Amino acid sequence: MSPSKDPYRSSQKLGAGARQTEARALMETARALANAQDNIEDITAYRAALRLNWRLWTIFQSDVAGAENPLPDDIKQNILNLSVFIDKHTVDALANPEGRKLKVLIDINRNIAGGLMTNPAGAAETPPTSAQPPSDGSNGGIVA
Repeated sequence: MSPSKDPYRSSQKLGAGARQTEARALMETARALANAQDNIEDITAYRAALRLNWRLWTIFQSDVAGAENPLPDDIKQNILNLSVFIDKHTVDALANPEGRKLKVLIDINRNIAGGLMTNPAGAAETPPTSAQPPSDGSNGGIVA
């Protein structure tokens, strides 16, 4: 993939670190879920929003399950546990569509995105702006 077509590199050039990228993805997905909740009669949009959220959380699951992920084991386990909940809740919401079932997913995404948008104690004010992907070839580690 050429650098101009690589979204990870593009977001880094703009100064967006992994935390901000993940926060934006969670917020955009929460917005799609909220739109589906507001227009529950559009079952196609409802299912598409759920599947989008499911894919995002599958990416998080995959990343934290990798041995190369730098997160502490307890945080990895918490993310995996939350992912399992999201998997089960999504299956139920797809099988039995109801607008209220989307609220819990919206709240989870928004709360985690809010946490990702804050700088942890001792962190630099601005994220790194390196245009290079991690040297190990990974995606930089999902920090959800």
